[in-house]
Amino acid sequence: MHKGKIGVFDSGIGGLTVLKEIIKELPHQDIIYFGDGKRAPYGTKSKETIEMFALQSMKFLTEKGADTIVIACNTVSSNAIDIVKKNYPHMPIVEVISTTANLASKKTMNKKIGVIGTVATVDSLTYEKALMSIDSEIQVFQKACPLFVPLAEEGLEWWNDDITRMVAARYFKAFEGIDIDTLVLGCTHYPLLKKAIGETIGEHVVLVDSASVTAKDTKALLKSLGKLSSSKEEGKLEIYTSDSIGKFMNHCEAILGDCKNFVKKSDIGE
Repeated sequence: MHKGKIGVFDSGIGGLTVLKEIIKELPHQDIIYFGDGKRAPYGTKSKETIEMFALQSMKFLTEKGADTIVIACNTVSSNAIDIVKKNYPHMPIVEVISTTANLASKKTMNKKIGVIGTVATVDSLTYEKALMSIDSEIQVFQKACPLFVPLAEEGLEWWNDDITRMVAARYFKAFEGIDIDTLVLGCTHYPLLKKAIGETIGEHVVLVDSASVTAKDTKALLKSLGKLSSSKEEGKLEIYTSDSIGKFMNHCEAILGDCKNFVKKSDIGE
């Protein structure tokens, strides 16, 4: 096992936005990614099902040699982090909720923050609790946007489509008259729709997503643990999907570039 091998997992392609930033921050680190596209979206599933999927992903990545884990999924971070930590008490883990909440708290000027996410993430109130624990004066306004994940998973042509903007406009009626100045993209799929979301919510609202800050936190964690690679060579990248490779490859290349030498099929969920 290579010291400092990072395991990253998500319900599908959304975590690739986090993976992209991790590769930028840690180009010499070995990384293994798992996207569970076959069983996406997680956000409409029960807490028990999300926990089961999370533990299966953890088992898969650790058996592949990962010794640091990034949970690049807001739904898992908000619904399954406790059971993951209970089952892997000594595993260094970075999750996206706390990192994103910290960033959002620094961006807001009027302390009115909107949060969009899956039904499971919004219902968990995890972002509200995290933000208010940082600053009790922050007001949090949440809206579940369940259609955003299938739109992101549907492919590149939908990421800035008129239909996507129409869906966003309908969801964002929940923020009318509130004057939020910051919007947390509380799902790692949502940055794929960032242009459509930004145009719809308005340029006066700062969009905050988890990708860059999570990558920086991962680097800081590895440094503190003495796990940063000393190699000058490019790290080994492995990418697994539970869905068809052909469908996943189109998404992967739209986000990361040429992926054909890295993507393999996983048997999780079969």
